[in-house]
Amino acid sequence: MKLVLFLSAVMTLFAADMPIQPHPANPHYFLFRGKPTVLITSGEHYGAVLNGAFDYRKYLDTLAANNLNLTRTFTGMYREVPGESFEISGNTLAPRDADFIHPFAGKDLTKWNPAYFERWRDFVRYAGTKGIIVEVTLFTSYYNENHWKISPTYSPDVKSDEVLALKHPAQTEIQERFVRKLVAELKDFDNIYYEVCNEPYFHGITEAWQRRIAAVVAEADGKRHMISRNIANGAAEIKDPDPNISLFNFHYARPPRAVAMNWNLNKPIGLNETGFDGALDATYRIQAWDFLLAGGALYNNLDYSFTVGHEDGSYVYPATQPGGGTANLRKQLRLLRQFFDALPLLEMKPDEKLLAGNERSEIVSSRALSNGKSTWAIYAHTGKAFPGYKPGYGVWSRKLTTRLIVDLPAGDYEVQWWLPLESAPRNAETWKHLGGSGVLTTPEYAEDVAAIIRKRS
Repeated sequence: MKLVLFLSAVMTLFAADMPIQPHPANPHYFLFRGKPTVLITSGEHYGAVLNGAFDYRKYLDTLAANNLNLTRTFTGMYREVPGESFEISGNTLAPRDADFIHPFAGKDLTKWNPAYFERWRDFVRYAGTKGIIVEVTLFTSYYNENHWKISPTYSPDVKSDEVLALKHPAQTEIQERFVRKLVAELKDFDNIYYEVCNEPYFHGITEAWQRRIAAVVAEADGKRHMISRNIANGAAEIKDPDPNISLFNFHYARPPRAVAMNWNLNKPIGLNETGFDGALDATYRIQAWDFLLAGGALYNNLDYSFTVGHEDGSYVYPATQPGGGTANLRKQLRLLRQFFDALPLLEMKPDEKLLAGNERSEIVSSRALSNGKSTWAIYAHTGKAFPGYKPGYGVWSRKLTTRLIVDLPAGDYEVQWWLPLESAPRNAETWKHLGGSGVLTTPEYAEDVAAIIRKRS
């Protein structure tokens, strides 16, 4: 533990101008501007830069007002079809043709669009003033021919499932040239990392191409910024990790098995997209708490309340929307950020021995983090994934109490309860434990409850 504290102190002195990175004292979490952190957000659908009609400053102000510190943004090498793609109303990733801003000077792929790169610099710069990290998602799967046909690099001689596969040298050359240009434009910012490709497990994207792009980023960037890979929907074991990758992201990882499966990599594990599970706030709040209490480092759900003209997150989307996002959800995620700020983060890791079970196991799931000696964090919830159904996630919402069976050393403790539907933690209460298995009874709650347990003696 002394080594952890020493490394943390050293990094605080030297990290002022370093971009966000895995924390050297505990690489399952991040170091940003001298402090350990996790990344939490409820973000717009990736069009903040490429959609010229979108007021990204108002959007970033809205995130910052809730202490959310991440946004995920596509680069314009891909966009979606207005009124068609994924049944998303007000889709920021489907701008009108007149509002679409991409890297090239019209159809001339040999010349750059200066306004595009200035918009990127201003977006990242302004996000930095708010303490917000920008995930720069360089490429994404072209899910069908319609998506490919409206790409700025479209060629009728190339099929949509061949674009990101090293099968067409001319396309690969354009991609590499673009990556080098964008990396050069953003090289001095500390609040970015690059993701190679969104959902590369769809539509013909190859492992060789992903490694090639990661290598181009690393070479152009001098390995200054983190590079992430999107690994799978759900969970998968990473068996041959690319050495250029610092962060491994998953989509729709509920339950969060992906964290435990890849803990041995000693890298941050993120859930950087969920949001096709219906519109209930409880669904995404629970997924956020559950993933981070499993040892994850990053959470983002698609927030469809952000649209052009509603960059403050006030859009009332139709019932047909595939996901959710509201002002109330963002306030609830603010409490999650506060919870993690209250922990000795660099000492924490998943604790499978603390919780021996609970009396409502047919309804309630629980998990824990701890440093093994002075601080334990517990989370219990009533959410459950239902694969193959719509919505794919359900939450039991009746009020209840839960008797948690915990295994702790004998001693005097303080227990502070956090109810994610409330705006602040409750006052700590004392608890005398005789050692071994004991019962900790939650206050009455609906949907989910958390606690921080601190040893007094």
